[in-house]
Amino acid sequence: MKTIPKPLVMANQWTIVLSVIVSLITQSAWILLIPLIANLASLLTGFHPILVIVKRFLSKPTNEYIQEDYAQLRFNQWLAVGFLFVASVSSLLNWTVLFNLATFMVGLAALIAILGFCIGCFVRFQYQQWNYRRKNSAMR
Repeated sequence: MKTIPKPLVMANQWTIVLSVIVSLITQSAWILLIPLIANLASLLTGFHPILVIVKRFLSKPTNEYIQEDYAQLRFNQWLAVGFLFVASVSSLLNWTVLFNLATFMVGLAALIAILGFCIGCFVRFQYQQWNYRRKNSAMR
């Protein structure tokens, strides 16, 4: 099973939270491009520039940290990229309400994950359960 050390996951979440705070205070979306580009690059190429930098500061080998499930993290990244993209495009179109809503939602989800509850994990689990029930009811 492929995993990622929790400190790297937390660094990505903090990057999102901090960029959201700055973006909402300044009402400027340019700062959202940092987590958007980093996470999109990770999804498309497997290279996450922020995590490469943060990894240098880890005090132990990566396998000695609590690990997070890679597949779940990719699902969460797609959600974050979607919200960050909507926020960025909304800013370009001067759609202030959608910009604030999408920005706030991705920031809140990242903050709640830092505090210990993963909304994306819950959504994915519910989807998997629904899919399982749907497939099993079709077999009967």
